[in-house]
Amino acid sequence: MFNFLLNTNLNKYQKIIHQIKQFDNILSTYSNLKLKKQTNKLRNKLNNSISLEKILPEAFATAKEAIKRATGLVLFDVQILGGIVLHEGKIAEMKTGEGKTVVAILPAYLNALTKKSIHIITVNDYLAKRDSLLAQKIYTYLDINVGLIKQSMTTSERKKQYDCDITYITNSELGFDYLRDNMAINKIDIVQKNFYFAIIDEVDSILIDEARTPLIISGPSETITDKYYKACQISRELINQIHYDIDEKSRNITLTEKGILTCENLLNIKNLYNLNNPWTKYILNALKAKELFLKDRHYIVKNNEVLIVDEFTGRIMEGRRWSDGLHQAIEAKENTPIQQENKTLASITYQNLFLIYEKLSGMTGTAKTEETELDKIYKLEVVEIPTNKPCKRKDFSDLVYKTEYNKWQAIANECFDMYKTGRPTLIGTTNVEKSELLAKILDELEVPYNLLNAKPENIARESEIIAQAGKKYSITISTNMAGRGTDIILGGNPETMSKIILIDYIQKALNFKTTYLIKETDPIIQSIIQNLDIDNIKLNIAFENIYEYIEAAINLNNSTTTLQKHIYSMYQQLIKKYETLFQKEKEEILKLGGLYVIGTERHESRRIDNQLRGRSGRQGDKGSSRFFLSLQDNLLRIFGGDKIAQLMQTLSIDEDTPIESIILSKSLNSAQKKVESYFYDVRKQLFEYDEVINNQRQAIYTERKRILESNFTRDCIIEYGESTIEEMLISYNKESDLENKINIIKKIAKLLNLTENFQSKVLLTMNKEQIKNFLYEQLRITYDLRESYLEQLRPGLIRQLEKYYLLQQIDLAWQEHLEKMTLLRESIGWRSYGQQDPLIEYKNEAFNLFINMVTYIRQTVVYLTMRSRLIINLEN
Repeated sequence: MFNFLLNTNLNKYQKIIHQIKQFDNILSTYSNLKLKKQTNKLRNKLNNSISLEKILPEAFATAKEAIKRATGLVLFDVQILGGIVLHEGKIAEMKTGEGKTVVAILPAYLNALTKKSIHIITVNDYLAKRDSLLAQKIYTYLDINVGLIKQSMTTSERKKQYDCDITYITNSELGFDYLRDNMAINKIDIVQKNFYFAIIDEVDSILIDEARTPLIISGPSETITDKYYKACQISRELINQIHYDIDEKSRNITLTEKGILTCENLLNIKNLYNLNNPWTKYILNALKAKELFLKDRHYIVKNNEVLIVDEFTGRIMEGRRWSDGLHQAIEAKENTPIQQENKTLASITYQNLFLIYEKLSGMTGTAKTEETELDKIYKLEVVEIPTNKPCKRKDFSDLVYKTEYNKWQAIANECFDMYKTGRPTLIGTTNVEKSELLAKILDELEVPYNLLNAKPENIARESEIIAQAGKKYSITISTNMAGRGTDIILGGNPETMSKIILIDYIQKALNFKTTYLIKETDPIIQSIIQNLDIDNIKLNIAFENIYEYIEAAINLNNSTTTLQKHIYSMYQQLIKKYETLFQKEKEEILKLGGLYVIGTERHESRRIDNQLRGRSGRQGDKGSSRFFLSLQDNLLRIFGGDKIAQLMQTLSIDEDTPIESIILSKSLNSAQKKVESYFYDVRKQLFEYDEVINNQRQAIYTERKRILESNFTRDCIIEYGESTIEEMLISYNKESDLENKINIIKKIAKLLNLTENFQSKVLLTMNKEQIKNFLYEQLRITYDLRESYLEQLRPGLIRQLEKYYLLQQIDLAWQEHLEKMTLLRESIGWRSYGQQDPLIEYKNEAFNLFINMVTYIRQTVVYLTMRSRLIINLEN
């Protein structure tokens, strides 16, 4: 009997799960070789026009059996249900600890049978690597190859990984590879195949949180330093609240009507917002540099160079620069040399990147609160998957203190009490500064703790520490998102601990700097690790690949070297010992109430709070959570903190006594909904505006791809030439003045490189159709002559020249178009004052800009191909 039958929406899956189990009973009797042949058998069925849905039960059962053989895990019904939901192109909301990583194996295998590209997308490199290693282990039984994209890979290595049946990748690498592919000059430089099916792990993090900022590839542009210095001079003459207004909250500046007129007079121009001669950006950046960015606070000047200071840490951020010309504006203000500005070469939002996939799905522990956005933007339905065992976690009401100081004291005292009783505690903080503040208070109380600040270089380290956050007496301070994707197992994680012990022991034995602070006292554990052959390890392992070597040994148990087999054997012995130790410790912790999660501030989104709570109560374990808040927290301060403060004053509640109220918790939930709604509107607006440029991007990229893959680009040049003639003839036919008509004909003749004795007046006697056909014929004749001439100089030269001019002009025009679109987007908001909808105006203006760009590309390509002078080095 399935434990999700009570949910009528999920009843339809009952029959499929029953069929999977029937196939599983048969497949469990198969040998490894016979199981491997299942992949070809299922692919043949697909080739014989049997749909994926028809072979789903058998394919899922095959993958389920491979998982059992590779890992020893037998999938729960709810995990199979999650796999079916993913295959249907929906989001499976599965709580923490329900085994989401393994669930992705099922739909990925089924869809990989189509031999189309299957991507499993994760939030960071560590998770991509970890999950791909697990997948390799499983798919070895199914004759499916697994790829992994790493940051440091070359083009050829990336292409090889994308050619695999299933590829693990981070969202940013996927996006940048897509943009780079659409900037490639040679077909061999394209690494990705057509996007077919993506499974996004932590889907809410990628599609919601990451979607606020677009992916951008930039390159150096020509710096017009005069404009920065001129704008700086003008900014000194402008006065706050007369010529411009400052919004400190959003760190933004807007020019008043008087300010605009003053700038136009000082610059001696008619329109400050002219797209062809943009000054707005320079003026606004100069004003920001003057008013919002202060020397020795936001930046310092060292060796005649402007260096950014991190507001949170107070450290100098070497090599970092503010974008969009802001850094150059500050350099002009400080009269230091102005460095090159970067310009956008290509960009895309995550929304439009993921909408390229034919089929998209995702999994997370928290998506229900954002289901409206996921449905409206991505057309993704959120399906709640029941837990395998009922959740026993208790979420207590929030405690609200008068001041932030009292709140942190209370949290520290709570940690002290939990440490004394031995109950593991996880404290989620909102930023680095707050986590370090709590750490200092715990130092004073002499409470040992693990501190996790979510920095990219420490992600692997974080995950390993947080995996041990369920051990007795452990106090873990963490930024809210740190270690996401790794289970907190009560008593400790045997697999992770065994790996840490091996790495730690080898590092110490080889006199390397140790990564972990391990104080292992258990004599049996010590006796196991002391059997490692250190002399042999010295010869085989260099410091930089200790991790790689040990991971290869413990993740791929078919390692070839004797040493790796020896390490794998040690690893298995350690796991067995730790399983016994940790199981005993887990029982003790459950008696204490399980993992205790403390939130130190309500986040703007309920989803982030739920993620923190979800770390406790894994797989039916006991657990509890509570948020400690103060009236000085941002959310409370903005949404009614004064009223609660007055209430505390009226009731004469002292500063050490908190308020615990269900009504208060409900009002906070309401406040969070308002903030979520605001950020949804921000992302929706970003999406709506980018949708305009996305249609243009798809048109340009499609044309670019057609040219790149074409072996005979002559037709494209002729097509461009004919379109150019047609466009110019529209102007010719509208013209009534004879002199103007002749001038247009002369322009066409010049563009097409027609002979000097070409008589333009002859065309005046022809009708529209005759002129067009005559010019088309002249275009072909002239082009044949040019092709013949270039072929004599060097065979194949004309084809190379065509492709070069086509790609070069498309890229240059597109980059210029992106700049114009950015300026348009910044200035279009003013149209609302004229009772016009800025989005509709933006669409109309963007359409005109795009048509102008396409016309310019065609004319320039035709002109260059027809008229460019070549110097051929015949010696080469």
